[in-house]
Amino acid sequence: MDAVTTNAEEITHLIANTKLPYELFDNLPVAIYTCDKDGYITSFNNAAVKLWGRTPETNKELWCGSWKIFKPNGQPLPLDTCPMARTLKEGIAIEGEEIIIQRPDGALINVLPYPIPIFDANGTITGAVNTLIDITEQRNSERKQAMLASIITTSEDAIISKTLDGIVTSWNYGAEQLFGYTESEAIGRSITMLIPQDRLMEETEILSKIRKGEKVEHYKTLRMTKNGVEIPVSLAISPMVDTKGNIIGASKIARNVSKQQLAEQTLQQYAENLEILNTVGKVISEKLDVQEILQNVTDATTMLSGAAFGAFFYNKLDEEGESYMLYTLSGAPREAFEKFGMPRNTDVFAHTFNGLGIVRVDDITKDPRYGHNHPHYGMPKGHLPVVSYLAVPVVSKSGAVIGGLFLGHPEPGRFTKEHEILISGVTSQASVALDNAKLYEEIQVLNSKKDEFIGLASHELKTPMTSLNGYLQIIDRSLPADDKNKLFIQKALSQINKLSGLISDLLDVSKIEAGKLPFTYAAFNLPQLIEEVVDLMQYSTKSHRIIICSDISDLLVNADRQRLEQVIINLISNAIKYSPQADHVNISVSRQNDKAVVAVQDFGIGIKKEQHDRIFSRFYRVDDVASHISGLGIGLYISNEIITRHQGKFSVDSETGKGSTFKFEIPLE
Repeated sequence: MDAVTTNAEEITHLIANTKLPYELFDNLPVAIYTCDKDGYITSFNNAAVKLWGRTPETNKELWCGSWKIFKPNGQPLPLDTCPMARTLKEGIAIEGEEIIIQRPDGALINVLPYPIPIFDANGTITGAVNTLIDITEQRNSERKQAMLASIITTSEDAIISKTLDGIVTSWNYGAEQLFGYTESEAIGRSITMLIPQDRLMEETEILSKIRKGEKVEHYKTLRMTKNGVEIPVSLAISPMVDTKGNIIGASKIARNVSKQQLAEQTLQQYAENLEILNTVGKVISEKLDVQEILQNVTDATTMLSGAAFGAFFYNKLDEEGESYMLYTLSGAPREAFEKFGMPRNTDVFAHTFNGLGIVRVDDITKDPRYGHNHPHYGMPKGHLPVVSYLAVPVVSKSGAVIGGLFLGHPEPGRFTKEHEILISGVTSQASVALDNAKLYEEIQVLNSKKDEFIGLASHELKTPMTSLNGYLQIIDRSLPADDKNKLFIQKALSQINKLSGLISDLLDVSKIEAGKLPFTYAAFNLPQLIEEVVDLMQYSTKSHRIIICSDISDLLVNADRQRLEQVIINLISNAIKYSPQADHVNISVSRQNDKAVVAVQDFGIGIKKEQHDRIFSRFYRVDDVASHISGLGIGLYISNEIITRHQGKFSVDSETGKGSTFKFEIPLE
């Protein structure tokens, strides 16, 4: 700045004290103008026009023209106190009093004026010459530097500069707060004082990039404080250059990301917990096995809470009504509990087994309820080391306590209120699942007893039915052909045959449930079997024609001939039974790749789409459209089981009022 001031003064004096033509100064880079004693501009150079932002009219326009002038602090400057006005008024030179000029376009220019008076030979002032130095860029730079300095000073981030050898050259307040070193302690020392021993290679890599002019951004690592604590930081490092563009060092911003990292970890943990909760909810809602439900819940809650081990104890009644307890473990072998027996209703456990609420204790060994019971008076020798303790009762919908979930950890204070909420949510789901499992078990018992009764009753009915059928046949043969009682005997035999068929079906059901339905496999021609069945059924059926709609005569399968005949008879019987307004039924056999396909089509009442999957269930009947038609609803169930045992499958295509087509397929020989 001194050099600029000196040059401006020399130029002004040279113009004021010589009679050299002004044109010689027209192309100088410094703004220069002259005015007469009244303040009218008499001459100016190109630099002055550029600074003013317009070209004034000489000898017609005052030096102040239409420019607004302000003090450096932004306050308006009265024109009679401006440096040029004072020079013309007082006849003295004014040295570098800063002013701000507002140009016609609104731009503000910081200026240092150097007005010098011009006198004639008699010493009378005739005007003045003024040199204007534009210092706008300098002032802007100073403001930027001041702003940057303020940011650096007040920043919570550590802002550090260092040489290319890693020697600290600047150290802000944020660095003091983050790393614990004062400015005097840090400047002049190697930046490696902040780097853990196992991460020193990071500095070598960073400085290598800086020397190449490369930036290092969002570099997450660990740095060490003065007291030796490692903290997670995010680094942003940029090269520092001198006025010639040479890289002379690096500036570094280090931000403590502990809170951000904790938030990310919390969010990640929340997402993982949510995923576990969803998975557990789905799994246990699909399970109907008590032991499996207990194990899934125990494993999931042990993981969710971070427990070292968990146990789920479940009260259960046997068939005699005697109470006993199931349990599952996670994080520990069963041997760890078996030698201690089941938990007793002690002061610690009573709260849970009585369903009084959740118990969470940071150190159970210091709890007043702990250690009062014979014979151990505390933790039994060899027991898992439980210090942190969390117990949640499992209560059924009816309000009965059905068990308790117990979680432990050998370190104190490991469980939080959040863990209580999470575990409570899982146990609520578990209680519903256990209720469902209990209902399922009860249904299974009832089904088992029902199947046992059906099998026993069917077997017991078979013998008297066979005898009755034999006696009726003997009576039928002994009666003369014209005996009027012969017709009643034949009708009785027909009903006996129907009843015998029902009993056979019930026996098949009981055998299926017991897994003892016998099959005898042999190779035979399927189209031939179909012809035989059609001939037999057409003989006894007058209401419908049974039409074979395929011309395949040779298609070998390896199957149980009698069982497939049973299936085909059932399908044709159903087709006739459920199409009372029609007069025919179609049956076809075809080959599709390595499968034999049999289809039976009727033109009867049809079946709703939502019932298609259920019609193969045991004892299911489409009562809403066929309540007047007799049957037990087991024919399709038995048929489906037979086809399934042949590694085949059933399908149905039906629409209400338009009939049905039942198909089954089995592998070819």
